[in-house]
Amino acid sequence: MKSTATTKRQRRMARQPSSNANGTLDAGGSDSASPAIREPSETKKPNKTDFALALLKREGGATLDELVEATGWLPHSARAALTALRKKGHAIERTKLDGLSRYAIVGSVSQ
Repeated sequence: MKSTATTKRQRRMARQPSSNANGTLDAGGSDSASPAIREPSETKKPNKTDFALALLKREGGATLDELVEATGWLPHSARAALTALRKKGHAIERTKLDGLSRYAIVGSVSQ
């Protein structure tokens, strides 16, 4: 009869622990130190929220249709962006003129 006992293979870990410069174990699997921290660039590319802010800061503010046209968002996304700006501390005022709601920033960011 043949022997059915086989040797079990040792299980491999997803990442082999390595020791870092302090001598402590690091489960990251790489021998290099932490990646270099990038400095934020001084010239930030404007995003859609920046366009919405510019519209809201102008004289008379902006309507929902103007926000949708400028950003390419759907109306519910533009309203959600207004809510996000409120949560960030912008004071947004809503006025109705001729049946249209106009939104405008009436103050600076309150922290």
